[in-house]
Amino acid sequence: MTHIPQSIEERIEHVRSRILQACSRCGREPAGVSLVAVSKTVEPDRIWQALARGVTILGENYIREAREKIPLIDKSGVSWHYIGHLQTNKAKYAAALFDMVHSLDSLPLAQALNREAKKNGRVLQVLVQVNVSGELTKSGCEPGDAAGLIAAAANLQHLRVQGLMSMPPPADDPEQSRPFFTALRRLRDDIVRQLPGVGALPELSMGMSADFETAIEEGATLVRVGTLIFGERSYV
Repeated sequence: MTHIPQSIEERIEHVRSRILQACSRCGREPAGVSLVAVSKTVEPDRIWQALARGVTILGENYIREAREKIPLIDKSGVSWHYIGHLQTNKAKYAAALFDMVHSLDSLPLAQALNREAKKNGRVLQVLVQVNVSGELTKSGCEPGDAAGLIAAAANLQHLRVQGLMSMPPPADDPEQSRPFFTALRRLRDDIVRQLPGVGALPELSMGMSADFETAIEEGATLVRVGTLIFGERSYV
């Protein structure tokens, strides 16, 4: 019988082991893959347990929740990433609370984040979210618009575009997600060739609890894992 980890500590080690195995299969260095522990709906006590096991990146989806939660967590050594859809009118909170925003999807949002980051005297790391699946319900710019958005954002002094993010359609089999991960990596590589001035765009945020190993095999550098660490979510 397969052992199912129960504690947060065991779950984290289980995920780390699977990351190592995925890297080994595709010949990648594990240091090139960072775990983003998705802590939406998770209370501080359980987040502290994850931090005690060496988690250094926490991902949040909702601005309101993050505004209440982040001040309660000892921020020393913790990098907060915003991974949910971001409305332009919430840019001021995202620019103040987070170290990286994964979901930049329009020039107005880029301009708002840049303006708010300037007010805070900081440079905000961002990823451009791309809707590689073409789903009407998904956020993200169209693949054909990504290069233009990156070029425009690269001219904003208080933003640093680090790469791309995407989410494939829900699937029972991780292999069904692979073509979307491949498409994002190839799009990144095409943009780097097309726009040499923007740099390497080293980060690819893709892969979640159900498919992060496949994402790693296709080049993911940031994997967003929540359920496998904190368990099934209870939404109130």
